Amino acid sequence: MNGTVLSPGDTQPGQSRLNVPVRIAYLSVSDELGGSEIVLLETIKGIRRLRPAWTQQVILPGRGPLLDRAEAAGADCIVVPMPSSLARVGEFGSGPALLAARLVPTVLALPAYLHRLRSVLTTGRPDIIHTNGLKAHVLGVRARGRSRVVWHLHEYVGGRRLTRFLLARHQGRVAAMVANSKSVAADVTAALRPRLPVDVVYNAVDLETFTPDGPIEDLDRRAGLAPAAPPVVRVGLVATFARWKGHEVFLRALAAMPREAPVRGYVIGSPLYDTAGSQYAMEELQALADRLGLAGRVGFTGFVPAADAMRALDVVVHASTRPEPFGLAIAEAMACGRAVVTSASGGAAELIEAGTDALTHTPGDVKGLSQCILRLAVDAELRRGLGTVARASACRRFDPERLAREMAAVYEAARA
Repeated sequence: MNGTVLSPGDTQPGQSRLNVPVRIAYLSVSDELGGSEIVLLETIKGIRRLRPAWTQQVILPGRGPLLDRAEAAGADCIVVPMPSSLARVGEFGSGPALLAARLVPTVLALPAYLHRLRSVLTTGRPDIIHTNGLKAHVLGVRARGRSRVVWHLHEYVGGRRLTRFLLARHQGRVAAMVANSKSVAADVTAALRPRLPVDVVYNAVDLETFTPDGPIEDLDRRAGLAPAAPPVVRVGLVATFARWKGHEVFLRALAAMPREAPVRGYVIGSPLYDTAGSQYAMEELQALADRLGLAGRVGFTGFVPAADAMRALDVVVHASTRPEPFGLAIAEAMACGRAVVTSASGGAAELIEAGTDALTHTPGDVKGLSQCILRLAVDAELRRGLGTVARASACRRFDPERLAREMAAVYEAARA
């Protein structure tokens, strides 16, 4: 199935519009496994269970881990290599002059890339093009042919001047817009003033993978640390190395705790995306930990399967310094029955009930985060209670079957 192109489905006489199999092409601008790609996989699996007659194709820019996972989920996959200039261009950390310089090779490479993308879509003849990622939203509209485009918005756009301009220019040819939180929907509505309502469909979590029981990763071995002596409490930040994910805040919060506190910290993850200037390097974070005197008190594991890592932790920290569009790691940690500390702003605030299934701190507040961690470190009963309620909340809020039903309704309405 690797590398094949979606085959057109046949419409049988007498079928109603809602019963006609739908052909969906998912356009992803990343072949890695960040939050939006993981949600894409849950969508594919859920649609396959709910609408087995529908056909699903993923168009992705390379042969990264998303390809194998998408095929295992039941989708056909085809690789349309993305020019490196397009993959790397982004607004984060780019002044006008630098951004303009980066756009020149992108503009030159774009026509050939769009030609290849249109060719794939013409062959597959999808009813729906589901775009995943800000660049994908523009590319999908420009290459769509007669297909209906559904924007799945996982990020804020109000603070991105160029992105806002491009989306505003292309939104008139979009059949539906879906946001992963009310916070993102409000931002998109204010920034673009769309003619269509922005539907809110919360992300889902694989509740059979993210569960309190299952394999547990040896984080000390991964980080090259000596085994921690009991009664140590393991506290970890599980995130990509995007600069706004709060790694510096987390490390400074650990350094602010009394040295005798029974806590060992873990930074779990790695750089993921191609966009220039948007991420920490591992060496930067390790150097910061050394300057803060955290040698032996914090470990860097690199990439570890999230569920295995979370089950090895007593406390999972979410420390984003900017409003979080959703915060998939929060939902996953809750599903694993872990005590969670989150900087509850943006979409992340919609996922939890403060004091009931998670503790919260103000984004960027080192002292506040340190106090939350210390409170959980010394109170095992509080950790257990939060984790138990968090698991029940996750099963109720982040059910994959709910995601599939809601996305299928969006596709059917967009096609009609």
